[in-house]
Amino acid sequence: MSIEANIDDQTGEELGYLMKKLMSEGSYDAFFTPIQMKKNRPAYKVTALCNPLDQEKITKLFLKYSSTLGVRYQTLNRTIMKRHFDSVKTEYGVVGIKIATYEEIKKYSPEYDDCEKIAKENQLSLAEVYQLVSNEWQKNKEEVI
Repeated sequence: MSIEANIDDQTGEELGYLMKKLMSEGSYDAFFTPIQMKKNRPAYKVTALCNPLDQEKITKLFLKYSSTLGVRYQTLNRTIMKRHFDSVKTEYGVVGIKIATYEEIKKYSPEYDDCEKIAKENQLSLAEVYQLVSNEWQKNKEEVI
């Protein structure tokens, strides 16, 4: 489900707080799209993607934490990949891996927080850590999937 509102009379700080509330209260995603409103006023369309069961809760967040007087709803269809988690051991420590599958399609993604920690602790770039994790994954992927 998509819930959205056009807002042209709030500060960036207030909109940032709204975004934080939407994400912490169960939205799958939330984002701003720059738009033009009547009288040529710049504004933002605020969109939250959520479970239809959360419609009332997310609507209340819009109405409480933004200046909007109403919201729009759209029901959306969604296809998602099955996901599970595993880990890969590297010379710098263990990194979590998100593994996603859909029919014959398989993807993996190292957990950002683990990679960031290794990068900071070892003065490496994120790109270097991702490459390291990718190399270890390629060596061990048959065991992990």
